[in-house]
Amino acid sequence: MLPWTALGLALSLRLALARSGAERGPPASAPQGDLLFLLDSSASVSHYEFSRVREFVGQLVAPMPLGPGALRASLVHVSSQPYTEFPFGQHSSGEAVQDAIRTAAQRMGDTNTGLALAYAKEQLFAEAAGARPGVPKVLVWVTDGGSSDPMGPPMQELKDMGVTVFIVSTGRGNLLELSAAASAPAEKHLHFVDVDDLHIIVQELRGSILDEMQKQQLRASEVTSSSFRLAWPPLLTTDSGYYVLELVPRAGLGPPRRQQLPGNATDWTWAGLDPDTDYDVALVPESNVHLVSPQHLRVRTRPAEPPPSALPAPPAPEEAGPARIVISHARPRSLRVSWAPALGAPAALGYHVQFGPLRGGAAQRVDVPAGRNSTTLQGLAPGTAYLVTVTAAFRSGRESALSAKACTPDGPRPRAPRPPPPAAPARGP
Repeated sequence: MLPWTALGLALSLRLALARSGAERGPPASAPQGDLLFLLDSSASVSHYEFSRVREFVGQLVAPMPLGPGALRASLVHVSSQPYTEFPFGQHSSGEAVQDAIRTAAQRMGDTNTGLALAYAKEQLFAEAAGARPGVPKVLVWVTDGGSSDPMGPPMQELKDMGVTVFIVSTGRGNLLELSAAASAPAEKHLHFVDVDDLHIIVQELRGSILDEMQKQQLRASEVTSSSFRLAWPPLLTTDSGYYVLELVPRAGLGPPRRQQLPGNATDWTWAGLDPDTDYDVALVPESNVHLVSPQHLRVRTRPAEPPPSALPAPPAPEEAGPARIVISHARPRSLRVSWAPALGAPAALGYHVQFGPLRGGAAQRVDVPAGRNSTTLQGLAPGTAYLVTVTAAFRSGRESALSAKACTPDGPRPRAPRPPPPAAPARGP
């Protein structure tokens, strides 16, 4: 009995220490993972656009916990051939990464995105190339929307190996193609934004990236009013130890609940809980090989759900027009209009693009079929301000529109006529 008593006392002491740590609040643990930035560095991007993208990436990584044992960053250029600005592990601090981003030079050349994706898979994300096993891998692709080679198959291969793909398009890409390329759900992993407005999405995108990196920690999901599911990375094996889970109501309205699990377990669901209640969770890995630190989490159950009869009928999805219009490729007599449909809205049957001079003049209309989100307006006047309206038509017969102002640049100045050459002097007889 004495050995079992000693084991029980040791376990109780370990759990007490874990609980006291939970009462002080979950300890801050730096997320781990590999973060690759894939930048369109080809000649299709102007030097001004590339400088704004470079500034955006620097802002994105500024407060991230970069360094050994935390996040590692890498930057690869999309050009005729992929070019690594710096690989994972080269820079061990956030300041060094920002300096390297700040001095990155545009490569020019073709937009061979597919070639760069295949390169990233083989030379950066593969364990054979030195990638860290068992850590999250995230790709952030910043693009003007085009590619000179097929990028679907290599992008799918990256996602198949567990890489989470975020895409930032400066507004000229095909919405359907980019939605398929980004990780699901597309509304979380795909951003359409003008190059001058990239700062708007910095905080949201950074939070989404860090959420992906935190998936290697103890986390909760499927939270209801009476249960939630816990998941954690494989810290032990069946032969190297076991786990002890402890659940404590935050308000002290009940005794702790404990559960012992084998070393190959990576999830557990707590049921029979009280609604609208905070619970402190401690995961204690009991390893017989080396010390593994406990992990802590606080989870709040949802409020009690009303009976089905009291639930209102779900509203029908709103038929909304385009959420944003982007004007690009402005020329003296043409410009390109792109738009992104509103998230969650039903698919439109098609679009009407109407445009006319702001200071009066006949309006023109271009019909765009469903599935396309851009068109080029031709036959414009140089140095003129236009009002462009994109209207989405829906099956119900309803239409919803969004307008934007667009200006064409001045055309080349007409050259003054050259004076005729002086007449040759008349020759005598």
